[in-house]
Amino acid sequence: MDDWDDVVAFAMKLPDTELLPFYGTPAPKINGKAFVGPGREEGSFYLPATHDEKAILLETDPDTFWETPHYHGYPAVLTRYGRARERVEMLIQRAWWDRAKKAQRAAFGPRP
Repeated sequence: MDDWDDVVAFAMKLPDTELLPFYGTPAPKINGKAFVGPGREEGSFYLPATHDEKAILLETDPDTFWETPHYHGYPAVLTRYGRARERVEMLIQRAWWDRAKKAQRAAFGPRP
């Protein structure tokens, strides 16, 4: 993902995704829940992740995934643009899947 437009273009390809306001900025959502968001920090975007997944991401790839004190203790990680594209795409799909309804999950397949 090279920029926010690239993130949105990828996310909008996922089933039942809508572009709706998220803290004043349009963001991809499923069932009214954002699964990515524009970061407040330049060069990064917000990506929800479980606490366990977040810890692994921060430890294994700190050049891509990071946090500010604002996100400390919150189940989300900041993701730098232009890095680890395939991994980031999988994590966006996972965030979508985690917010999908049971029928949407079944139609999509197993959790990425």
